[in-house]
Amino acid sequence: MRFCQRTHRAAARQIRRHQRQRHGGIVELHDIVIKEACAADIKERNKEAVLRRVAAIAAHIPATDHLTEEHIFTKLMEREEQGSTGFGNGIAIPHARLPKLGEFVLFIVTSRRGVDFRAIDRKKVNALFVLLGPEEKVNEYLKVLAAVSHVINSTSLRRELMAAHTGQAVAETFLRNVHIATGERRKTQKMVALFVVLYIDDFFYDILEFLIQQGVEGATVIESSGMGHYISNIPLFASFIGFMNEDKNRSRTIVALVPEDDVHHIIDGIEAITGNLDKKEGAMVFTLEVGFHRGTMKMM
Repeated sequence: MRFCQRTHRAAARQIRRHQRQRHGGIVELHDIVIKEACAADIKERNKEAVLRRVAAIAAHIPATDHLTEEHIFTKLMEREEQGSTGFGNGIAIPHARLPKLGEFVLFIVTSRRGVDFRAIDRKKVNALFVLLGPEEKVNEYLKVLAAVSHVINSTSLRRELMAAHTGQAVAETFLRNVHIATGERRKTQKMVALFVVLYIDDFFYDILEFLIQQGVEGATVIESSGMGHYISNIPLFASFIGFMNEDKNRSRTIVALVPEDDVHHIIDGIEAITGNLDKKEGAMVFTLEVGFHRGTMKMM
């Protein structure tokens, strides 16, 4: 009986998702949360052990039962080797894009004592939001990741999850907060313009991913050049032609609107990637007040 109920729920999720995709709709968090996979207060205490646990859980989900536990674990670890998905405040979003996966899968596991996940703020992680998605659906994947981050950052979800004693309660707590977050309008918050100027390419994608994890739903990237690109055209500096390294004078500027209340936390996260910006060269962060804004930079 329980198996039939699970099969029916999985089929219903698949039908709703298929209908939306046929009509150009987006993936909804309500449809991809696997309640049966959620777990409360797991006992594993380090990153590898936890990822092995979630890989074992994922391997028994109908959507991923054609993938082995070891394959899922390897993909999750490969992503962690690029940089920790523990982005602070007791939260981690381990995630991976998998070949031959037909749909998105999301489940949550919690740990009251906390997991040593090597998070960017070096604090233990109490809640892990595990996201698996189709390898080819990059845009949808980023949108789902941003949607999960938005729910985490705009509600009291983490505190409520610690009070959930069963996997079912964990899932219901998350879905309730999805409803709350969906009903909110971030534009009612006071927003500021965040500018991140980068001369070092190695930082670029890590910072973009961090911003997505913080619920930043869209940004624009300006390809630009530093002053050194032009200075050799000034007569006084004409003899320095060729001295100014072209690569070192190319820059990228990320521009996004972020809630004013989140600025310090976001800058701390950026510095966890770049190092102390007052002591290192190659990057700069600043904000400006926004007198008026209309429209969106959300990813299309």
